Parts: sequence; structure tokens; C-alpha cells
Amino acid sequence: MAKFLRTTSCQALSTERPAVLSLSSLMRNTLSAPLNVTIRELEANTAIVTWEIVEGDPVIGFAITQQKKDVRMLRYIQEVNTTTRSCALWDLEEDTEYIVHVQSISMGGSSPPSDPVSFRTPRESEKLASTGPDEVSREAMEQAVQLRVGELIIIVVVLVMWAGVILLFCRQYDIIKDNEPNNNKAKTSSECSTPEHPQGGLLRSNL
Repeated sequence: MAKFLRTTSCQALSTERPAVLSLSSLMRNTLSAPLNVTIRELEANTAIVTWEIVEGDPVIGFAITQQKKDVRMLRYIQEVNTTTRSCALWDLEEDTEYIVHVQSISMGGSSPPSDPVSFRTPRESEKLASTGPDEVSREAMEQAVQLRVGELIIIVVVLVMWAGVILLFCRQYDIIKDNEPNNNKAKTSSECSTPEHPQGGLLRSNL
């Protein structure tokens, strides 16, 4: 009788484990892998990854794995509490091939990884060479226009400052000029009130 109870308890434990695993796998499988993973704005050292999610998935974040081809080292980028569908990759090496996977994150865990997307960063010299002459001339014209506008602003500011200085000088000159007659009158009246005599003393009339 004791042996029978022991075997039944073992059977009960063995039946509980698959139930827990199935619940965990069910929560994980309800989240679909991101779709349409695309590399945009590819530069020699930077790139932007964009993707889409299945409508209705309770996504609260994302995780990105970035790996050089034929290299085991990975870069793992994770962000939660966000609704963004893009991420910037930085510190890339030029003329290097990379592989990227994207996963969605929910409260129950992570989705399966997306299909791998591979891309190669261009060389800096190739980026400059790919710029057409029309684009270069357009950029040069825009820079020249900006420089001319800046020079005109500086010239206008200098002219305004000089005009202010000249106006201030003219006002001061007019004030000084208006005060000169008053100074001359005051000087003349002071000379008449106190005449000077070379022999000294006051002249007396003979009685």
C-alpha cells in the first residue's frame, strides 16, 4: 500500500512539470517576431535599424543583437517602456559586414528573434566618391550663400555702430557749440566789472 502511494505521488509531480513548461512556452509563443527588419541611413560608422510588429502584440520594448560576420562577439541592445520601432547602431567599423536580429519584449518575455539581416558598412572614401558633382556643387552653393549672409549681417552691424558713434559725436559737438557764446559773455562781463590798472590803486578825481 505504501509503495502504491509513493508511485502515485511521483506521477503527480511528473504531470505538473509539463504544465508549467507549457504555460511558459505559451506566454513566449504569443509574441511574434518583428517583421520587415530594414537597415536605413547606412554610413561608414553608423546605421539605423527599423522594424514592424504584429498588430495587437503587447510589446513594451525591444532587444537587438549585433554581430560581425564570422566573429563570436555580440553587442546586445535592450530598451523597455518604449514604443519606438527603430534603433541607432554606432561605433561600427567601415567596410565590415554585420548581422542583426531584433526581438520584441513583453511582460511575459521575449519573442523569437527576427530573420537575420546582414549589411556591410561602406568605406569613407566610397561615401565621398558616391556623392555626385551636382550634390557637391549644391552644397558648395549653400555654404557660399550662408557665408555671404553672415558677411552682410556683420557689415550691417558695423555700419549701424558707426552711425551711432557719428550721431553721438554730432550731438556732443552741437552742445559744445551752443555753450560757447554763453562762456564768452560771462568772460566779458567779468573783465568789465574788475578793470586792471598798470599803476595799481583806484583813480581819484581832483576836487
